[in-house]
Parts: sequence; C-alpha cells; structure tokens
Amino acid sequence: MKIVTFPELGINLQVPQIAFSIFNINVYWYAVCIVFGVIVALILAKLSKEKFYIDYNQMLEIMLITLVFGVIGARIYYIIFNFEYYSQNIVEILNIKNGGLAIYGGIIAGMITIVKMCKKYDIKVLEFLDYIVPFVSIAQSIGRWGNFFNVEAYGSQTQSFLRMGIITEIGYTEVHPVFLYESIICLLIFFVLRWLQKNRKFSGEICFTYLLLYSFARFFLEGLRQDSLMFFGFRVSQILSLIIFIYSIISLCKNKIKQ
Repeated sequence: MKIVTFPELGINLQVPQIAFSIFNINVYWYAVCIVFGVIVALILAKLSKEKFYIDYNQMLEIMLITLVFGVIGARIYYIIFNFEYYSQNIVEILNIKNGGLAIYGGIIAGMITIVKMCKKYDIKVLEFLDYIVPFVSIAQSIGRWGNFFNVEAYGSQTQSFLRMGIITEIGYTEVHPVFLYESIICLLIFFVLRWLQKNRKFSGEICFTYLLLYSFARFFLEGLRQDSLMFFGFRVSQILSLIIFIYSIISLCKNKIKQ
C-alpha cells in the first residue's frame, strides 16, 4: 500500500497496486485502468453515429491489433530512453507491472499499424483516424489513472489547490498530480473532438485537431514532470510535442486553404 493525500480536498488514501489475483497471478490496477479505458472507448465507438462509412467490425479488428503493437511500441520507446538501466537489467524489460509505457511510443507504433491495416482493407487512413481518435482520447483519460495507483507521473513540488501528497525517497512531499491534469485535459479533448465529428469540414480535421490539442497540452505538462525521458539534456516528449504541434498546424492550414 502507498499513501496518497489531497490536502485541500481532505482526501487521504491507501493506494494498492494489486487489484486482484487469479490463480496466484496478480492483476495490477495499472493494467485494469488501461484495459477499462480501451473497453469504454470501443463501446463509445460502437454507439457513435459518426463512423464515416467504416465498418465497426473492421475497426474493432484494426484497433485490437493496434493496441497490441501500441503497447509494444510504448514499451520499446521507454526502454530506448532508459537504455543504460535496462542494458544492466535485461530481465526487467518485460516487467511492466510498475509502469514503463510511454504514450508517444504507443502513438507512433499505433499510427504505423493503422496505416498498414487500412491499406490491407482499402480504408482511407484519415477517415479511419477521424472516426477513432476521440475514443483514443477517452481511453487515455481513463488509462492515466493507472499512474495514480503506481504513484507515478507526478510533478514538482507545489502548494496548488490540487496538490497531491506522497511519500518519496526524501519523505513526505506535495507535488503536482500531472496524471490528473492530463486525465482531465484528455477528457475535455474528447468532448471537443466529439463535437467536431458532427461538424467536420474535411477529412483529417479531427485527427489533426487531436494531435494539435494533445501535443500543446503535453508540452507544458511534461515541463512539470519529475520522471521525464531525457535525450542530451532535453525532455524527449517536449521535443516530439513541438514537432507534432507544428505539423498539425501546417496540416490544418493546408486543408483550410484547399476548401
């Protein structure tokens, strides 16, 4: 059990990492949150009227395959930027019960998988992405709570209203609950994208808007985090966020001009 408090909200919690056990196999809350997020996303996608002429069963097959490769990509990305540690602890490479998945690695691997699968089924990639990215956002919002149970993805010390009290190697400290900020932002992005699905003006508008909004938010959130992946002294996620943000603006502007 780990102790987590939200002093201003009067919340004091003992947070377990293990949700339940099956035949002496522990199932961690981290995994439960990710799986629950995916299930909610797939249900909402099923109920959505805005499918852009894409068969739900084909979408389901593509997304399940994408999920597998997305998790693999997220893990590989994390390992690459923690290579010094994992090169000395090979056995830990497959151990993800304590986290160790990087969202941008999942997005990159997921995008590659979607492009390949859409080509197989002769589906327009941007149409497919416009259909599914709002639900990816809601899955992110729910999945981020896995970080809460692992007591990770937190930020620097703060006295803000939403500050979170945790026990670290230096003792009790109060920090930015960055996982919570990102969860709320992803939920808001979901609502924006769902509105946009009903008012779409061109193919790719929803996909590029998602990339624009998420990369913008992630750039600043990453600046708060204490566990950022680094590359030559720079935060990797901030570099990628900036690249994606610029790419998204250019893509949206080009399509606006074409109209």
